[in-house]
Amino acid sequence: MNRTGIEKSPKQYEAFLDGLEEFDSLITGDEETPLTYRAPYIRESDPVGTVPPPGTVKGLAKAGTQNLAGRNAEVLIDKLGGRLAFERTGTRLYEAFINKCLIRESESAQLPLDRLQRFREEETAHMELLWEALRQLGADPTCVTPMADINGVASVGLMQIVSDPRTSVVQCLHAIHVAELVDNDGWQLLIKLSIEVGQNDIAEQFKQAMAEEDQHLALVRQLMEQVSGTEAGTS
Repeated sequence: MNRTGIEKSPKQYEAFLDGLEEFDSLITGDEETPLTYRAPYIRESDPVGTVPPPGTVKGLAKAGTQNLAGRNAEVLIDKLGGRLAFERTGTRLYEAFINKCLIRESESAQLPLDRLQRFREEETAHMELLWEALRQLGADPTCVTPMADINGVASVGLMQIVSDPRTSVVQCLHAIHVAELVDNDGWQLLIKLSIEVGQNDIAEQFKQAMAEEDQHLALVRQLMEQVSGTEAGTS
């Protein structure tokens, strides 16, 4: 039984309200207090990370050319590193999701596992594409850039949902949906940025990945509507 609602315990609820009144006079500070405490840490903290300079002569030349043109090659390398990290997570998400579907067969009967497996393979291919793009720029794809770190942290919760043995197929599909929404926008931004810094060849390579990501998102949206309707008994 779900006992999280406060209405399940009316007597304790009254005691809780009495306690609020009793201790209200002991509470100091206001809405600005958290900002007061956080401000010094925010001002004095180090960055999440840095983008290392390209490790090859070719890479240094390319980075130097971009900087002379008034563009920051580090921004593109950072975004590439971030996408690489997210695509790696995407591969693991699909792998864990497919495993969940295979075990919970009755819940996944409506899902096209062959297409989900293909999506998993495409996520891996996208990861390899990004790896080669970083190499092409003379960057080290094994480096954890700031955006790679951020994306790694952001995707932890999604991976926890899919890998949790208690979660249903529908709940896991929700996590996949969230990932695909972020993935889709991430590729759009990366293509735009690549063109703006003069890396048209790289942008063209990314357009195929973008087309595949469009297919991923379209199917996941369709499946979300389908399984939610089935759950609710409306379809």
